[in-house]
Amino acid sequence: MKILVTGGLGFIGSHVVVELINRDYQVVVVDNLSNSSINVLEGIQAISNKKPAFEKLDLRDQQSVSDFFTRNHDIDGVIHFAASKAVGESVQNPLLYYENNVNSLVYLLKELQKLPKSNLIFSSSCTVYGQADELPITEMSPVKPAESPYGNTKQIGEEIIADVCKVDSSLNAIALRYFNPIGAHDSGLIGELPLGTPQNLIPYITQTAIGLREQLSIFGDDYPTKDGTAVRDYIHVVDLAKAHVVALERVINLSAAINFETFNIGTGTGSSVLEVVHAFENASGISLNYKIVQRRDGDVTAAYADTTKANNVLGWKAQLTLKDALKSAWKWQQNVVDIKES
Repeated sequence: MKILVTGGLGFIGSHVVVELINRDYQVVVVDNLSNSSINVLEGIQAISNKKPAFEKLDLRDQQSVSDFFTRNHDIDGVIHFAASKAVGESVQNPLLYYENNVNSLVYLLKELQKLPKSNLIFSSSCTVYGQADELPITEMSPVKPAESPYGNTKQIGEEIIADVCKVDSSLNAIALRYFNPIGAHDSGLIGELPLGTPQNLIPYITQTAIGLREQLSIFGDDYPTKDGTAVRDYIHVVDLAKAHVVALERVINLSAAINFETFNIGTGTGSSVLEVVHAFENASGISLNYKIVQRRDGDVTAAYADTTKANNVLGWKAQLTLKDALKSAWKWQQNVVDIKES
């Protein structure tokens, strides 16, 4: 089957492409390379012994999206990652996020509606829950007013898909609300490669450890948590990638009674920022230079998943540990430096 992966050279997308190829899917990747590198294709090929079809395409250009589907009318499923994803940046530049994350989804859905049947996996986020009243967070937890424009685009995205599914029974969709993806492929050939200053914790940790950053900033130590730092559910990106394949097969096989479902994808365990810092130091043998700075706009105190629905209904469960993720992220960071120096 032919599967389109939008944003397929990004951090999560590239790992999903590898898992799809491993399952013998024919993969087509589109990416505008705004926060990724064409060199990721080489890493995917080295791991899977197969190079996916690639097209540089900006999903904000409606005509380009339409032209793509005219050439690729035999797409069996879409996994949609292409979106801006930094909470802090979205607070500073909300219109970029609304244009990139909402418009591209609308244009994609317009093309999918032209097909006899279509299958969509949407990259959503636990940010849709805001600061949850109760932890762990279940799929029945209320979707609250978003803490950031980024979170709002994920809420809006889910609402758009739900509305389309109500009137179009030929569209089958799943939104995966994932928590905090970290780590890299155990080969060290693909991983998280932010362009510019990292917006996420782990690449900032690894770049500080290897000397690219002078100091790690920890945003706030006055949260009502055990050590004062924010708590998150950190999930290994390879586990997350496998969840996308399982979800895709669920919609393709029409396994659900309804045509739009949501699933939390996490480990079910919360770790504080300081716990992650110390776990990395133990895994790498490197002491990190860090300082406590002011809280960051848009951040919630704590978020970790109840994964019961994903475990029982989707048939997926996280297998890899925080230590596994941190070791793989460190291996990837060292490999990136080697690539740049060679």
